[in-house]
Amino acid sequence: MNHSAVALPLKSSDLLPPIVAALISVIVNYGGTFILVFQGATAAGLSPELTASWIWSISIGVGLTGAWLSYRYREPIITAWSTPGAAFLITVLPHTPFAEVIGAYLLSAAGFVILGLSGYFERLVRLIPPGIAAGLLAGILLRFGMGAFGGASVDPLLVGVLIVSYGVLRRFTARYAIVGVLLIGIALLLGMGQVSFDRVELSLAAPVWTTPEFSVNALLSVALPLFLITLTGQYMPGMLVLRNDGFTTSANPIITMTGLGSLLMAPFGSHAFNVAAITAAICTGPESHEEPGKRYIAGLACGLFYVLVGVFGTTLATLFVVLPATFISTLAGLALLGAIGGSLATAVSDVRGRETALITFLATAANVTLLGLGGAFWGVLVGLAMHGLIHAGVRVKRG
Repeated sequence: MNHSAVALPLKSSDLLPPIVAALISVIVNYGGTFILVFQGATAAGLSPELTASWIWSISIGVGLTGAWLSYRYREPIITAWSTPGAAFLITVLPHTPFAEVIGAYLLSAAGFVILGLSGYFERLVRLIPPGIAAGLLAGILLRFGMGAFGGASVDPLLVGVLIVSYGVLRRFTARYAIVGVLLIGIALLLGMGQVSFDRVELSLAAPVWTTPEFSVNALLSVALPLFLITLTGQYMPGMLVLRNDGFTTSANPIITMTGLGSLLMAPFGSHAFNVAAITAAICTGPESHEEPGKRYIAGLACGLFYVLVGVFGTTLATLFVVLPATFISTLAGLALLGAIGGSLATAVSDVRGRETALITFLATAANVTLLGLGGAFWGVLVGLAMHGLIHAGVRVKRG
């Protein structure tokens, strides 16, 4: 089902669920993957000022691009930094001068702008059968759904309370179940002394300009791999998340805008922006809002939260990082239950394409990494290859 980008009248009761979905999305993003940015900064030997500038640039850039796209198209277009890109950078930053790394960021960003203006990426997205797209999404999200229960071996009390709370709240209200779980979880953490906000002091971050330098080595060893990893590991599944929930905005303006944002913020340390996948699924489904036309509020709220984190630099980012990993993984898994169930239902709904959709799901969930490319790329590649082998040229028999 396609959702038209029509602005619907808003009531005060329409605001809380998508705003909470956005808050959970931001918490999961910072708490779950932001440690990679700190590791990359440490590997590169960056000063505290350059590290704060990196946080400032990606947070502000992600916030502004996502908020603008969500407002412009009235769809929950959630943007994020490239998580696989950050993981990749940890391996190359120690061996590449930082000025050349900045130059590589600019080249990679320019590549995304050119790709978006060309229109080719949207054509590629449209060629992927819905069952394979849904199988890819389900495979990506599976490990996060399992994470909702996996933490029980580490902190059975916390996980047990969160899961039982979700079940009780879900019985009475689908809209506010995750809201309640979030509040109950934070209250429990405070009560058990597992988290404290007493020492949190807000301090403003300042951007630091690094003049880029360009080299063939940085082009081949940083820019090109970063471009490919971000394209296959973030943009492809991110667009399929939107399609799976019925949103139809073309990939062209999304990839162009995030590419421009990356281009502008690169000299301040930002590596790459892109449309989000995992954290986007928290905001694009019914749990965000029952009416698809009002889910764009989550995109606006995400943008605001990211900008706030960027303004205060490492202070708020570190706050998200110190939240217990078990709390974050359980919260993310519960928030993504609807997205996982919906994508699995779509994957198996077409009997003819069910097998190849399941192959895509399993191949993606295996999360194989080869040649620097992650499970999302290989999952969709295997799924499309098997779809071609099984169905190419085969006509459906009629009784």
